[in-house]
Order: sequence, then structure tokens, then C-alpha cells
Amino acid sequence: MTTIALALHLLAALVWVGGMFFAIMVLRLAAGELEPPVRVPLWGRVFSKFFPWVWMAVIVLPLTGYWMIYTVWGGFAALPVHGHIMNGLGLIMIAVYLHLWFAPYKRFRAALIDGNIPAAGANLNQIRILVTANLVIGLANSVIGSTGRYW
Repeated sequence: MTTIALALHLLAALVWVGGMFFAIMVLRLAAGELEPPVRVPLWGRVFSKFFPWVWMAVIVLPLTGYWMIYTVWGGFAALPVHGHIMNGLGLIMIAVYLHLWFAPYKRFRAALIDGNIPAAGANLNQIRILVTANLVIGLANSVIGSTGRYW
């Protein structure tokens, strides 16, 4: 069961972090050449397809992470330092995503529905900043998770 938990944990992290990397490093640059009336609705469609996957990761990562903490390490007391760091960074990432979802993304969707492209664009910029921050944290967490046992 631990192997399954680890595999699901890894897949959820790859989907979330990989999706953010693609969005920031590829799609944002490619879509930046488009005019706002085209670019902003495009991002609306992208988010509507990507964010359900992020919700899956937000659920799967803590469940599988805590499963492994308690079944492999017997709880937090025996957890190595890198496990504590991963847990903390993961909770920060989830908090950033929840803020993104309930604040700028909520406003982005409302502005998009109203056809208010400038307001949607302003919220899109806030989303970009939050996703970039989460990408950096997620990449660091990935490195810590894959190298921590060798410290």
C-alpha cells in the first residue's frame, strides 16, 4: 500500500508542478503575443481544464503524504528533516492555491463572464504571480523530496 501511496503522491506532484511549469514557461509566453480579448478567454479555458487536476493534487498529496508519514515513519516524531520541510512547503502551496481559487480566480471568472477584459486581465496578472510563486516552491519541494534522504 505504501508503494501505491508513493506512486500517487509522485504523480499528483508531477501533474501540479509540471502544469504550472508549462503554464508559466511555455503557454504564458506563447499567449502573450495575443490581444487581450483573445488571450484572457484562452486562459479562462486553460484554467477550467487545469484547476480540476490541481484540486485532485490538493487532495491526493496530503492524503498520501500523511499516509506515508504514519506508515513508514510512525508519525512526525521520527520523520526526517526533509519530510518536515516537504510537509511545510506543501501546506504553503495548498494555502497559496486556495487563496488563488477563492480570490483572484473567482474575480477573474466573474469579470470574464461580464465581458470585463481589463478587470479579468488584472486578476490574471495576480494569478500569474501566485502560480509563479507556487512553481518555485513546488520545484524546491520536488528537489527536497527526491534528494532529502541523501542529506
